[in-house]
Amino acid sequence: MLSKNMEKSLNEQVNWELYSSYFYLSMSSYFESISLAGCANWMRIQAQEELVHAIKIYDYINERGGRAILAAIAQPPADWKTPLHVFEEVLSHEQKVTALINGLVNLALDERDHATNNFLQWFVSEQVEEEASASSVLEKFKLIGKDKSGLFAIDLELAKRVFTPPAQ
Repeated sequence: MLSKNMEKSLNEQVNWELYSSYFYLSMSSYFESISLAGCANWMRIQAQEELVHAIKIYDYINERGGRAILAAIAQPPADWKTPLHVFEEVLSHEQKVTALINGLVNLALDERDHATNNFLQWFVSEQVEEEASASSVLEKFKLIGKDKSGLFAIDLELAKRVFTPPAQ
């Protein structure tokens, strides 16, 4: 059974993951509006992944005898200065999510909630992957600068990303 504090904190993380999905979907729309369909695809897949994360935590709360409570989701930004700026925001956002997951792990350890700590380890590993992925794309955007052919090449590369649901 989850403590009330852990239940509340996990519910806040569900909301953050749902916001993350909105955030990336908004970025996808931005990229569609500037004719970068590959970048839009990358963001749309990122949005799907965040939704899976939210549902994974939602299910865990219910499985442990808590109750998942859905709160209002904040409106994400709709415009960015450049594609580079978007990916700077992506990395910053993923670093924030990492800090939130680490906070949940710390809470689980403080409460000696070994089941939740075990559950959260998947997210710890996932965040390493998320930050590395965002950083990799960001570095490519930094390398190309204002080179339009480089932008075209990155867009083609990002178009190849496919959504792969995590193993159960």
